[in-house]
Amino acid sequence: MTAPPDHAIAAERVFDGDFFRHNHVVLLRGGAIIDVTDAPPPGVPVTRLPPGAILAPGFIDVQVNGGGGVLLNDDGSVEGIRRIAEAHRAGGTTGFLATLITDTRPAIARAIKGVAEAIRAGVPGLLGIHLEGPFLSPKRIGIHDPARLARFGEGDAALLTGLGTRGITLVTLAPEEVPPGAVADLVARGARVCAGHTADDGAAIRRALGEGLSGFTHLFNAMSQVGPREPGAVGVALAEEGAYAGIIADGHHVGDLQLRLALRLKGRDRLMLVSDAMPPVGDASDGFTLFGRRIRRDGDRLTGADGTLAGAAITMAEAVRHMSGRGGATLAEALAMAALTPARFLGLDHRLGRIAPGFCADLVALGPDLSVVGTWIGGRARPEAAGRQS
Repeated sequence: MTAPPDHAIAAERVFDGDFFRHNHVVLLRGGAIIDVTDAPPPGVPVTRLPPGAILAPGFIDVQVNGGGGVLLNDDGSVEGIRRIAEAHRAGGTTGFLATLITDTRPAIARAIKGVAEAIRAGVPGLLGIHLEGPFLSPKRIGIHDPARLARFGEGDAALLTGLGTRGITLVTLAPEEVPPGAVADLVARGARVCAGHTADDGAAIRRALGEGLSGFTHLFNAMSQVGPREPGAVGVALAEEGAYAGIIADGHHVGDLQLRLALRLKGRDRLMLVSDAMPPVGDASDGFTLFGRRIRRDGDRLTGADGTLAGAAITMAEAVRHMSGRGGATLAEALAMAALTPARFLGLDHRLGRIAPGFCADLVALGPDLSVVGTWIGGRARPEAAGRQS
């Protein structure tokens, strides 16, 4: 006999990862979803979301540099990563990759150790690490520190994949800056590899795709653009049907027309929302220091002294709101781009990104204005989760 649910969440609208269901109840047991039905069994405690609220799969962000006043490069301790996680959970993120931007090899080793310790300590939502650099093009460096760029050499594949099976590893690199076979080596060791901060005309990127490169980091930003004869990174990303692409929908990094173009060419199954968030998310400060450079905050826009964009100050909920408003996506498309698509990219779509029996109870509740009113990770709600018990 199947054990009964230990809790249920009722909502006027439930987005299951593909479609909306109206006036449904999600039944939970032991941190997992066991059914989606139109009424809870008698005697089961029910959290009823406010009128107009949406229950959706929790957001998954593959590019979180910081939050809560913490930058991973500066503080990779368990408590530092926990503060980042809490800041982003308030914005609907229930799964994320802690992201280290270009830094030294000792800093990479420390960050991997810190993420491993945080996973072992059970920091809610932490899925692994994203190493963005240091093998990037100096021509497309963006806000990264050029002094910390490096050449890919012996031992680097082992260093970058040091997290092993304890979590997911994503590596962003410029394919023209690494030797042939480097991407294949990283993939063979279990990493996912994206092209980013690249000046390549397309040839090295296509070679890397043949070696297992599977995505592109912050599409349109810090990468070669489409030319009349050379596709550049943007052209390859848009034309390669099987490749994934992260995109920052904050109104600053990518124009709304380009968001619409990317969605039309990639579709919701390959285009995923990312925050590229920095420490000001969930923090009231007016900026922060990045490798000795002062980064100013103006609303949700972050820039260096020369005006270079320096990551973002948005949450995934804000990205969903922008993409489903000005970015041309339907709400269903934007919600999928924030959950199911990144889950598929990370190879976790067998347990994350859907509201369906057998999936983890990682959930977000959104108000009619798409503000976050509650989250659950493994079926456990934040103390401020909205809804009344019955």
